[in-house]
Amino acid sequence: MTTVGDLVDAYLAHHFTYRPVDASFMGVSGYDHCLPPAGPGAAAAERVGLAQLGRLLAATPVGDTSGDRLDRRMIEAQLTLTGAALDVAPRFANPAWFTGEAAFGIISLLLPSYDSPGRGKDGVLSRLRAVPDFLAEGEARVTAAPRMLTDRALREVASFAAFLRGAMREHPDWRADWAAAADRAAAAFDRFGKSIEKLPDAPAATGRAYLETLMQAGHGLDLDASSALARAEANYARLGAELAALAHANDAQRTWDEQIAGLAEHGAASSDDVIELYRHLDAEVLANAPPLVKPATGYGLEYRWLPPYFAKIARDLYFLPYRSPPGAAAGEGSVYWVIPGTGAAYIAANAVATVKVIHAVHHGSIGHHTQNARARTAPSRLARLAGTDCALGLAMLPSGTMVEGWACYAQDLMAEVPGFYSATERVFLKQLERRNSASVLVDIRLHTGEWSPAHAMDFYASAGFAPARIAAEVTRNIMLPGTRLMYWLGTEAIRALRRRWRGSAVGFHDTLLGYGHVPIAWVADEMARAGQLD
Repeated sequence: MTTVGDLVDAYLAHHFTYRPVDASFMGVSGYDHCLPPAGPGAAAAERVGLAQLGRLLAATPVGDTSGDRLDRRMIEAQLTLTGAALDVAPRFANPAWFTGEAAFGIISLLLPSYDSPGRGKDGVLSRLRAVPDFLAEGEARVTAAPRMLTDRALREVASFAAFLRGAMREHPDWRADWAAAADRAAAAFDRFGKSIEKLPDAPAATGRAYLETLMQAGHGLDLDASSALARAEANYARLGAELAALAHANDAQRTWDEQIAGLAEHGAASSDDVIELYRHLDAEVLANAPPLVKPATGYGLEYRWLPPYFAKIARDLYFLPYRSPPGAAAGEGSVYWVIPGTGAAYIAANAVATVKVIHAVHHGSIGHHTQNARARTAPSRLARLAGTDCALGLAMLPSGTMVEGWACYAQDLMAEVPGFYSATERVFLKQLERRNSASVLVDIRLHTGEWSPAHAMDFYASAGFAPARIAAEVTRNIMLPGTRLMYWLGTEAIRALRRRWRGSAVGFHDTLLGYGHVPIAWVADEMARAGQLD
């Protein structure tokens, strides 16, 4: 009889065959030498594998434990989502998929988290040698793309080609025998960039049916696109009114955006002190959180200055300051990169409020860091890996409402600690919540074809997004449908679940995080099964 464990083994073997860079980020050995198959037969071969897994899934009993149930649900969802993506939004048509996988295939092996027993850097040379053929497949296969995806790919081409020719040689693991392969890979990036410069523009919308598949099969949401849109519209209006009222009560002479802008005046004493601000505020969260949630103090988080050799690609690629640790080889802790800089503008960009909410709470301390640490011991094997940050986002979409919902929820959770946030920081929190609600509107309206990318950019500007990040936000909406809506809808799902919880706040949060990276809706089913909900 096939067990759920056998099914998980089979699924992971399939996943890593077609997504070997994911394996590197997850800390799974055996795949570091290769890049994804991308030739004309790759999709057909993947479909054959999906069909075989579907038959294996049908022959596998549900299992008696929460881990087995969640693993089985995750595999069922992943088979549905992967098949739908091949039909509607194939990655082989996205130039930024090719540049992202090629670049992060190398970067994934150069990050500190990769330093684990028994794993060397031999894969770097193999992947450098694989880049020209991989990008040549991209030249042949990408015939049209939404212009914003092409623009992203072109930025990645220029930045990573320069890295291969220059800054990579400053990395402490650099080997002389990498040089020739790095030069050939850089030339391949150049060729790929020239091949996509004049790609025809393609529609950004993937369609209502595909979006609803992502929402329902992926996130476990009991919503269609229209009902989710209506809910987000109502809440965007409500949050706007609450934001205005909160700001007026705090300072009747200044608007909410003026008050938030004023937060930039409160920062570190000097540029060199910025990293200490990160460390201090992270420690402050850890000291204040225990009445609400147990932080992962046993799993380290080290704030480091970003090395010069990563500085340029960190600005141009999906290079995260905090990246979830490799679940299969997590080691003793994580690295949180702090980007160095100088001058008043740099200090303002790392103001106390920004560092406190975005870095110390959302990503560090009780946010992603604690969640990732707890996920390592989840009963579901896939829930330990699904929320891994890979080349272009989370490894498995069903992890999203938990991963991003929790981090956003954690921001507001700390408001339950008296005095932790100032009155103006609470205005900032409300605006962040409103922005997440705005992202739901864009995710849905863009992919149902109601809005163009230009319309989406105008809306984000009206919603208070920083002008410098609007294009990147819309690019993400286009490339990863169903991912921006998971922030606000995930937060709302956690709030609703907490209202039904029968025990203490600490008990709720610890139980929730213990399930790892799975949809909040599935956790609700498990909690109800255990008799923990009203």
